[in-house]
Amino acid sequence: MNDRLKDAAGKREKFPFLEGSRVLVVDDDDMIRDACSLSLSKEGCVVETAEDGETGLAMLEAFNPDLVLVDLKMPGMSGLEVLEEIQKRAPDVVSIVLTGFATIAIAVDAMKKGAYDFVTKPSTPDEIRIIVARGLEKRRLIMESKALKIAQEKIRRNMISLVSHELRAPLAATVQFLEIIIGGMAGKVSEEAMEMIGRSSQRLREMLDLVGRWLNLATFDPLRIADYFKPVDLSDIVGECVKAMGHVAGEKGIEIILERPENLHTMEGSREALQEVFNNLIGNAIKYNREGGWVKVRVFEDGDDICAEVRDNGKGIAEEHISRIFDEFYRVDGRRNAPIKGSGLGLSIVQTLVKAHWGTVAVESELGKGSSFTVRFPREGKVPRASKSARRSLLT
Repeated sequence: MNDRLKDAAGKREKFPFLEGSRVLVVDDDDMIRDACSLSLSKEGCVVETAEDGETGLAMLEAFNPDLVLVDLKMPGMSGLEVLEEIQKRAPDVVSIVLTGFATIAIAVDAMKKGAYDFVTKPSTPDEIRIIVARGLEKRRLIMESKALKIAQEKIRRNMISLVSHELRAPLAATVQFLEIIIGGMAGKVSEEAMEMIGRSSQRLREMLDLVGRWLNLATFDPLRIADYFKPVDLSDIVGECVKAMGHVAGEKGIEIILERPENLHTMEGSREALQEVFNNLIGNAIKYNREGGWVKVRVFEDGDDICAEVRDNGKGIAEEHISRIFDEFYRVDGRRNAPIKGSGLGLSIVQTLVKAHWGTVAVESELGKGSSFTVRFPREGKVPRASKSARRSLLT
């Protein structure tokens, strides 16, 4: 093997992560762009370049780079602003700063915006390759960790499905047998025994419902549901939920008051998921209220947000419980013989579905005076722009 081939082979061994990797260079200096492109292309990198921050960000999703080299000093959008946008849109992409003014303060600012490392200008081709190779090794570790998490999540979902099936099948079969007895098809049963069988059947049905709700929550994929969002009118959805809950409220002598504007901006979402959110919130306001109490439901706009507030004058929640009410299976009154039954999943489901709609849910409550839950969603056209990987990181 001649010296030139030996040298090339040595370089490929020295920079094992460069070949086939995708690198985007964002710099207003065409000499720097050409130097980086030439240095990295020789090692098998696929390189694209952009002369300013706006162009670089436009290329981010189209080119789908593994690593981005960003100049800090550019006209228009600064390098720090570009770094911040990359972190929002594609947090798995490794960013490296190009700078001729390397100081500790600059390095700290860049790291805060998501930069992994920096290259000082001017640099030799080997210096560029070494730092880029280091960044690509970081990218490899990120992607391996992500793949491992995906595999673990798949195993978790499969186990949940298996366990839930193994739980639901015998429960459903038992309920059917009890219904046969209750229907009198298995012979005469004493009144006392019939009462116990009826209670057992009711408890088993509650358990089946609990398993079903837990399964739905545990296997819920916010990205998948977001792919099918359509423009919806939150005022209409909330109105339907109030109407559906009217009978339950009437049985407890509770008045439901609805306030909503005639003209409301639409939002992007799933009608069924949003109905689940407000059925839970309004249902809780009724369930944990007092006889003759009231529930006020208000839909309104606040800047770019579509909001809904569910307020009641019921029992309220003690301050020490507020921070945990959205946890799975957490109940403020966790006693087995608590007068009001519940699974502790309702508010966890609410929070999961609200986050899937880029929303937030906040609670204010005072023990003995009532509670207020306020949900906020971005209106249509104001949903944060982000790649799927960025969306997943924000929603989890």
